[in-house]
Amino acid sequence: MSEHHQPQRRPDDAAALAERFEAYRGHLRAVAHRMLGSAAEAEDAVQEAWLRLSRSDTSEVANLGGWLTTVVGRVCLDMLRSRRTRGEEPLDVWRPAPAVERDPAQDALLADSVGAALLVVLDTLTPAERLAFVLHDLFGVPFEEVGAVLGRTAAAARQLASRGRRRVRGADAPEADLVRQREVVDAFLAAARGGDFDGLLAVLDPDVLARSDAGTTAGAVMVASGARSFAHLAAVAIPALVDGATGLVLYADGSLERVLTFTFVADRIATIDVVTDPARLAGLTVEPV
Repeated sequence: MSEHHQPQRRPDDAAALAERFEAYRGHLRAVAHRMLGSAAEAEDAVQEAWLRLSRSDTSEVANLGGWLTTVVGRVCLDMLRSRRTRGEEPLDVWRPAPAVERDPAQDALLADSVGAALLVVLDTLTPAERLAFVLHDLFGVPFEEVGAVLGRTAAAARQLASRGRRRVRGADAPEADLVRQREVVDAFLAAARGGDFDGLLAVLDPDVLARSDAGTTAGAVMVASGARSFAHLAAVAIPALVDGATGLVLYADGSLERVLTFTFVADRIATIDVVTDPARLAGLTVEPV
């Protein structure tokens, strides 16, 4: 299906399509912010996604949100490649994705707590690594779809995301960073054990993602609510190094039952991955700390 085909729509169909697009605007802006590091460029990318949608026949698209996410990914990839070719810097200071209603004071607060660290790390990645990491690790896009955006195989997309993940996780981070990560995880664990909602919010990135076999939970409020409901598990979780990064582990009858791995942005938890699959657990290197 060509994105450049111009479908003929009735006015009511066009209005319905615009309404559906608006429902995804905040998500698309978040993707573009993580990719581009610029509020102005992110808005441009989202607008381009709308233009492509309005020119396309999406009658057979089962997952419009996924379709739009990959379109924004392609737009951002082109913008990153063009920026790198011209040696440009982002147009403005990177900030985390804002809510649908902009709050300048909140934007400034989030920029202080989240912005600089992730931007510095992401700027060390190639455009392909950055896209693979952002789409898959931060927004849960399957590697098959990431590969389609990049024009590569799913396996190649997985490798690109893995390289990006190692840098963002700080696999080669100095000991001081690991110490600070341990402090953040300890604070998360204490808050989860005590059902301390505010304490959880204090250590979670506003756009945090928690992923497990049951699905993905997005946003600090939702993740904090979920963490409080698992206080009984937090009570028996212990800190450990998981593949060289700070994590949490749970044992049952002497066997590893559950592992939580984290990525960090400016001393806040940006992603939580909950691993329970025995095959995946067997492939992890867990070291007590």
